[in-house]
Amino acid sequence: MKTVNDFNFSDKKALIRVDFNVPLDDDFQVTDATRIEAAKPTIIKILEDGGSCVLMSHLGRPKNKEAEFSLQHIVKTASSILGINIKFVANCIGEVAENAVATLQPGEILLLENLRYHEEEAKGNRAFAEKLSKLGDIYVNDAFGTAHRAHASTAIIAEFFPKNKCFGLLLASEILNLKKVLEEPQKPLTAIIGGAKVSSKITVIENILDKVDHLIIGGGMAFTFIKAQGGAIGNSLVEEDKQELALEILELAKQKGVEVHLPVDAVVADSFSEFASTQESPINKIAEGWMGLDSGSKSNENFASVIKNSKTILWNGPVGVFEMEPFAKGTISLGNAIAEATKNGAFSLVGGGDSVAAVKQFNLGNKVSYVSTGGGAMLEMLEGKTLPGIAAIVD
Repeated sequence: MKTVNDFNFSDKKALIRVDFNVPLDDDFQVTDATRIEAAKPTIIKILEDGGSCVLMSHLGRPKNKEAEFSLQHIVKTASSILGINIKFVANCIGEVAENAVATLQPGEILLLENLRYHEEEAKGNRAFAEKLSKLGDIYVNDAFGTAHRAHASTAIIAEFFPKNKCFGLLLASEILNLKKVLEEPQKPLTAIIGGAKVSSKITVIENILDKVDHLIIGGGMAFTFIKAQGGAIGNSLVEEDKQELALEILELAKQKGVEVHLPVDAVVADSFSEFASTQESPINKIAEGWMGLDSGSKSNENFASVIKNSKTILWNGPVGVFEMEPFAKGTISLGNAIAEATKNGAFSLVGGGDSVAAVKQFNLGNKVSYVSTGGGAMLEMLEGKTLPGIAAIVD
């Protein structure tokens, strides 16, 4: 696996696919710069070698080059994080981009305009990838968040750099840390799969059953399992058409010797609101008119006990509607248990938008081993898929 550490970038222009698809507020200010910060080590390594960096990224899903999706909005924040005034060019291909690159000096950074202003990017268009390839000497992919997409700048462009392509430090570390869970985990390995729907996580669950010792299922998806087993779940979220699948998962886990841990109680509310009336209820005896919005105290104890005895922990998805304060206790308890296990020597990997948001909200980021930057990409790796952006470099 070649990384930027295998190249000397002296007097070279590195064309780097970064993931600067960051959230902006109504005034176009960056509200979460995690992804920009994550790209910093790669960029600094290249600059310290005496090279220059040409950065390309997408932002949002523009339909018609709307100004709100211009990467110009992030120049100030990125310059501040990297400690260098970043130059910006209003296109990512063509004469204007090529001229901007031609005048780039060692130690300088140029940010290209939004790749998705061109529909050829998402289509994986080869001619578009070739135009992009003219903007650098060495191609570096450091965008884990888009590695699962076969886009021009992630999967196609690499073929124009047969000898001069490599992973950035962020993407390399994402691969290595996921390997610690998927290929060489210390046992026991516990996977915590939460979130709203079984349907969105089914292939992940199926793929990891061969690897895990314990599977904790929480969040909205737990109610599909509880109802499938004959429980009363009131007005809780359920995927009626996935109940049989839930029973099949439980049976498959049993055959493979995997212990499945479902919540035994829930914090229930009489409406989906922060101001609802709440109480605790056994999870299989929720009254009509009430819905489960968080795991209950007994469940939290059970989950913490499993986590405490784990050597490797994978967390994908919260166990309650943690964005609302009355329903955050389960997710906080889970995060604290993972932090405690990590402190005692376990390896913990957190990934997926909502769990990452929870880790940030409750200041647990530096208390777990690794926080993944790629939601969809991480899920696809957990599903056992080969990611086009990774395959293109390994070729």
